[in-house]
Amino acid sequence: MVPGDPLPEEVRGPEEYLVKTGKTVTPAVVGLLEPGSKPSFVPLTSIYIPSPGDIVIGLIESQGVMNWFVDINSPYQAILNIQDFLKRQYNPAIDDLSRFLQIGDYVVAKVQSFDRTRNPVLTVAEEGLGRIVEGKVVEVSPAKVPRVIGRKGSMVNSLKELTGCDFLVAVNGRIHVKCPNEDVEAIAILAIKMIEREAHTVGLTNRVKRFIEEERKLRGV
Repeated sequence: MVPGDPLPEEVRGPEEYLVKTGKTVTPAVVGLLEPGSKPSFVPLTSIYIPSPGDIVIGLIESQGVMNWFVDINSPYQAILNIQDFLKRQYNPAIDDLSRFLQIGDYVVAKVQSFDRTRNPVLTVAEEGLGRIVEGKVVEVSPAKVPRVIGRKGSMVNSLKELTGCDFLVAVNGRIHVKCPNEDVEAIAILAIKMIEREAHTVGLTNRVKRFIEEERKLRGV
């Protein structure tokens, strides 16, 4: 689908990429129409706009007096407060912040608040959030995240089964990959890039499966 093509009136999708004129709905960008009882429009290009509750992977860019500034692959730079990370009061006399986070570190975080009038605020206070200490972070277009996950998790579950890796797919287009060894990790990353490159095509799950199986045979893993 391209801008101007008519879409079903009941179509679902990101509101910022759908143009509604009366009862007529058209896409604002190139995308796919996924059929179903409630068809969905999936843009092939997009930017990530934070929303409270989102789980994101952020890159520490710089440090302020009481917070870190975090790149979340968005036009908006996020803030992570030091006290939120430490889960206690910050004492500059005894706390060496370089022990906790350094520029270039990745963190898994939750968007705590954002209203488009000020920087989004992150939290890592919940279980499963915090600094990434192993594995690799792969970046894809945020528009391709639904394709990496697949319908009802079919694609990412297939990746896990075929590689033995763990995948955390964040809505902002970053994926944390943790694998048993470097060879399998390389295959997993290539598979993710294949999904991003061919997201608009049919039969992708089967092609990704064949690709991983062939690569594992070639590398003997």
